[in-house]
Amino acid sequence: MKILDWYILKRYLFTFIMMLLLFIPIGITVNLAEKIGKILDNNVPFNEVALFYLDFTIYFANLLFPLFLFLSVIWFTSKLANNTEIVAFLSSGVSFSRFLRPYLYGATITAFFALILGLFLAPEASKGFNEFDYKYFKRGRSATDNKNVFRQINENDYIYVSSFNSKSKTGQNFTLEHFEDNKLTTKISARSIRYVEADTTYRLIDYVKRNIGELTDTLEIERRKDTLFTFDVADLTPVIYIAETLSYSELTDFIAKEEARGSSNIGRYKLVLYRKWSLPVSIFILTIIAVAVSSIKRRGGMGVNLALGICIAMVFIFFDKIFGVMAQQSDFPPVIAVWFPNIIFGILAVYLLYNAKR
Repeated sequence: MKILDWYILKRYLFTFIMMLLLFIPIGITVNLAEKIGKILDNNVPFNEVALFYLDFTIYFANLLFPLFLFLSVIWFTSKLANNTEIVAFLSSGVSFSRFLRPYLYGATITAFFALILGLFLAPEASKGFNEFDYKYFKRGRSATDNKNVFRQINENDYIYVSSFNSKSKTGQNFTLEHFEDNKLTTKISARSIRYVEADTTYRLIDYVKRNIGELTDTLEIERRKDTLFTFDVADLTPVIYIAETLSYSELTDFIAKEEARGSSNIGRYKLVLYRKWSLPVSIFILTIIAVAVSSIKRRGGMGVNLALGICIAMVFIFFDKIFGVMAQQSDFPPVIAVWFPNIIFGILAVYLLYNAKR
């Protein structure tokens, strides 16, 4: 690696790290200012607050990783252009493709870091971040608590609870319905259900089982009944953001399990899965766009490059959010929702790079 490569690569990584160190404390300060009253009212221990903001830092960095990188590349490349350093490089016989090489080295390093962050670090941080929020700011409920849980657990069975507490493993107003040929044949209901971990059974209070016949129904009623079910206790605690708290292997297993059950949230879960791989690719695309936009010395100086870069970043985020919502709320394929913005901006990157070379 030559002097030019080291010079640009160091500026690439240093500016990106400084951008993180600049904006993450701002994010922490804003969040702390919002929650300081609740933290003091709930007498939250300092060590838990510190762990919360460590999780918040990882969560925040993962969420805005491409934006930070894009702005940092535009910033230092614009400075190179304003100082006529890029003109000097190109005038010495260095081609624009050769000038771009250290940027791609930097993009490779940050893409690898983004992959590790998305696959392993961010899920744990997301879990800790949300658990803290529910524990201290939402009346002691766990992040896996939910109300009105309705799920299909296999081809024929559906379960429902009006609420579930993951700490006590107790749910209220439980119902299990079994269908054969689209006809309800059995319905089990109980005022409460509790998972007994010692013998892996479920304890039902005010148990009623109705067997539905062609002409008459039969009832089985018990004050308390301990029984086994084919579903897991985790099936009673679905949360919207559960995908964000799972590592890659756990998420793939979870999606396979949910697909077998015919879950309506498959699009949401697959969106999280595919984004773990699309983010590193977007880093290369945004790096190329940033270099192409900011390598030209403009009359307005760095401000024009930054304004143009921010506009492009906002459009990228807009496309990403719009297609993400489409995948979550409709039958729009999640793989297209995730990769379509990268394809569009990949084409834009090629176009801008071609014009920059000229």
